[in-house]
Amino acid sequence: MDTDSLVTLVAGLLIVAGIVGVLMPVLPALPLCWGGVLLWAIFDDAGLGRWVVLGIATALTLIGTVIKYAWPGRNLKRTGVPNSTLLAGGVLGLVGFFVVPVVGLIGGFVLGVWLAERLRLGDSRLAWPSTKDALKAAGLAMLVELGVGLAIALTWVIGLAVV
Repeated sequence: MDTDSLVTLVAGLLIVAGIVGVLMPVLPALPLCWGGVLLWAIFDDAGLGRWVVLGIATALTLIGTVIKYAWPGRNLKRTGVPNSTLLAGGVLGLVGFFVVPVVGLIGGFVLGVWLAERLRLGDSRLAWPSTKDALKAAGLAMLVELGVGLAIALTWVIGLAVV
């Protein structure tokens, strides 16, 4: 196997790992996708086109990261769910991930958000709508991240074919 093929294979594996990282939030999804394109751009002999592909991937990564946090965050502010609630969900989600791998992440997040809202609002019935809003926001962030990860992958594949 020559060096270019090895670099392309490793770059592709990084991009796939990034896309999987959307579903397993322990992996940094967009940085892995971008890192795969960066590796390919630096070490592959694809000429100027590889830098164009890296520029597009960089723009997608930056714009996607901003949208990933801003859009769901704006929706949560409208519903009145504070950042501390999401922090509680994230902490319990992380604990849940290690207690019950993968499934515990989601369960821990839901439980953490619900408990934080239960404490904040003082009523279980009021905590559930806030929990659903937080879950919708987390789902939206994941969809944005998945879309951007797939767009980076598509850009890279087009770059492989054209360059």
